[in-house]
Amino acid sequence: MEQPGPIGVFAAYATSRGRALVDRELYLPKSWTEDRDRCRAAKVPDEREFHTKGELAKAMVLRALASPLPIAWVTADSAYGQEGRFRRLLEQSGVGYVLAVPKSQFSVGCPRIDWLFSQAPAEAWERVSCGNGAKGPRVYDWAAIRLPAVAEYDCQDETQVRQRWALARRSPSRPDEIAYCLACSQLDTTVEQLVRIAGMCWTIEECFQATKNECGPDQYEVRRYTGWMRAHHPGHARPRLPGRDGCGIKGGCRNGSRTLVDLTVAEIRRLLAAGRPHGPHPSRCSPRVHALNWSTWRRQRQAVARRCHHQRRLRTI
Repeated sequence: MEQPGPIGVFAAYATSRGRALVDRELYLPKSWTEDRDRCRAAKVPDEREFHTKGELAKAMVLRALASPLPIAWVTADSAYGQEGRFRRLLEQSGVGYVLAVPKSQFSVGCPRIDWLFSQAPAEAWERVSCGNGAKGPRVYDWAAIRLPAVAEYDCQDETQVRQRWALARRSPSRPDEIAYCLACSQLDTTVEQLVRIAGMCWTIEECFQATKNECGPDQYEVRRYTGWMRAHHPGHARPRLPGRDGCGIKGGCRNGSRTLVDLTVAEIRRLLAAGRPHGPHPSRCSPRVHALNWSTWRRQRQAVARRCHHQRRLRTI
């Protein structure tokens, strides 16, 4: 069987205004770290030892918490959510989390998380959107269960300050497919807020896609450790840029009475290219004004098409 090779572990920072990759680590399997000649040929530092993906994720979370970034929540897929030490780190750091876990995950008071929801009545499921995607709102059926508190982590002076949750997400079209999450938050956190945070986990995929489109990391190969770390530096990957007027990446902005989609990196490039000196333009207006008018019209039509698509999709759910 072929041994897995090095794998990148990435962290993204997301807000209502935008998202971007902010950190990365390279996971090296034991077949690499135990072969020092192979590591030296790839310019891997001699002090680099084997670390699990969970340990690399913990290091990136600690660096993010030590940075000036305001961080209130952490979300991740089941590869990291199933690690108890990773969840303990977040609890000790005081940040809330919504982490995906496998169905066999142990939870407080029950040996498997899927057993908690196996007998859930129909009224326990509520259809909620966890955010907008490329095809409209991501609507799923959600169920939530409050878990018993762990005094060591959830209480201060014998007073409970945090609440643990177990969440289940079910597809309306495929009800047999159920995903599970463990969450820990402040006492006043609602289920709708937990669902919204769970939906933010998809932003890392959007960052990857936007980075591939703009920076092309899937179009080249690097064979040395220093080359990979340099090529995947977060400063080279700014997938989407929030507008200076405060428009969110997903929300759209208004131009007078018209709603426009937000400016993308490609659209900004077109406008900058139109701002360069050109020869005579066939239209009466200047090339800059023509490009701006054309961009406004195109973004307006895109906003109308997106709104109609979302409404049509909601009617079919």
